[in-house]
Amino acid sequence: MDTSARLTGSHSRQLGQSFVQAWQSAQGEEARQVLYRDIGQQPVPAIDEVWAAAYEAEPEARTAEMQDALVLSDELLDELFAADCYVFAMPMYNLTIPATLKAYIDQVVRRDRTLEFINGRPQGRLKGKKALVITTRKFNYRVGTEAAARNFLEPYLKAIFKIMGIEDVTFIVADQLAAGEAARTLSLLDAKAELLALAAHW
Repeated sequence: MDTSARLTGSHSRQLGQSFVQAWQSAQGEEARQVLYRDIGQQPVPAIDEVWAAAYEAEPEARTAEMQDALVLSDELLDELFAADCYVFAMPMYNLTIPATLKAYIDQVVRRDRTLEFINGRPQGRLKGKKALVITTRKFNYRVGTEAAARNFLEPYLKAIFKIMGIEDVTFIVADQLAAGEAARTLSLLDAKAELLALAAHW
């Protein structure tokens, strides 16, 4: 899944494509099918009042309008359940995930599909799945830096994925992309090397 608003010059897109190609090559004859979505260029809609009402209603009580509001959500969820693993390529926007990805997440976190409540606690139904998050950033927000406390991207994704049942999450970061050509080139090369190494066994 690509989430960047950019097509030209998008580092997250380039890194994501490199990983998927390397991963497919590593699979050899067992190469798996890849389903691709570009929500940066073709965003899913934000949830609205009808969607929220459908979410709260029991399935048998939903009106035709409510059912229509969940058609795309159901399609996205069918994709999630069918897949063994997920690759998300994203830039950091304003310290967190792109709004397009937040809209997508709102569409797929549902108590009647993604979650079940046991003793009042949500249990995710996507257990056994794994996710790779490839993220690009202008600055360095890594653990141990002064800016680490302003990194809301990784904590949020870890938390929401865990709620959905996805606990095997890997982050590959290319940062300092605004620090000049030398720093940018080195960071991108390091991230690509990490991705190629990961593709061999992921």
